[in-house]
Amino acid sequence: MLEYRAELFLWALSGTLPLILMGVWTQAAQGGRFGLTPVDFVRYFLAVFLIRQFTTVWVIYEFEKEVVEGRLSPRLLQPLDPVWHHVASHLSERLARLPFALALVGFFFMLYPQAFWIPSPARFLLFLIVLVLAFALRFLIQYTFAMFAFWTERAMAIENFWFLFYLFLSGMIAPLKMFPAPVRQVLVWTPFPYLINFPASVLIGLPVEVGRGLLVMLGWGVMFFVWNRWLWRRGLKQYSGMGA
Repeated sequence: MLEYRAELFLWALSGTLPLILMGVWTQAAQGGRFGLTPVDFVRYFLAVFLIRQFTTVWVIYEFEKEVVEGRLSPRLLQPLDPVWHHVASHLSERLARLPFALALVGFFFMLYPQAFWIPSPARFLLFLIVLVLAFALRFLIQYTFAMFAFWTERAMAIENFWFLFYLFLSGMIAPLKMFPAPVRQVLVWTPFPYLINFPASVLIGLPVEVGRGLLVMLGWGVMFFVWNRWLWRRGLKQYSGMGA
C-alpha cells in the first residue's frame, strides 16, 4: 500500500462528494428551514467524508477476479480463510490513507474555521467503536455479495445495484433528519443509515438512539455472517477454477 502513495491520494480525493454536497446543503440551510444550521451541515458532511475514507470496501472486485481467473485455488490450500487476506489489505490501506485524510481535514478547517470543534473523549471513543462496526458491516455485506461470483461472472452488478440504495439511504446525500418521518421509521431498521448517518451523528453530536443503533448493526452483522458462511460452503462445491 505504501508503494503506491500517489494512487492512495487520488482515491482519497475521489471521496470528496460529501464536501461538494456540503456546499449545496449549506446554502439551502440559510433560511433555517431544515432544523440544522449551516455549521451543522458543514460538520455533518465533514464527518461523512471521514467515515467514507475509513469504510470504503472493494473486496467484491478482488474476490470476483480470484474466482473467475482461478487465483482462489492456491489460497484454498493455505490453513487460513481467504477472507483474512482481504481484511489485511483493507486495514493496511486504511493506515496508509490516514495521512492524506488528515491533511484534507486540516485543509478543510482552514477554509471553514467556524466549523472547528473537538468532540469529548467519551463521544470520540463511541464514534471509533461505531466506525469499526460500520466498516465491519460494510465489508461483510459486500463480501457476502462477492460469494455470488461462484455462480456468475458479474457479481459486481449486485454491488452496483446495492450501491444505489446505499448512496441515497445511508446519509451520504443528506442527513437522515431531512427524510420524511415515515421514511425514517422504516430506514432505522435497515442497515443503510448505520453505515454513514449513525456514526456521523455520533461524532458531531446529533441526537441518535445509540443502544438501538448498536443492536441493529449487530443484528444485520449476524444475519449477513450466517448468509455468508452458507454461501461460502455452497460456493466451494460450485467452484471450478484452475487447480480446484
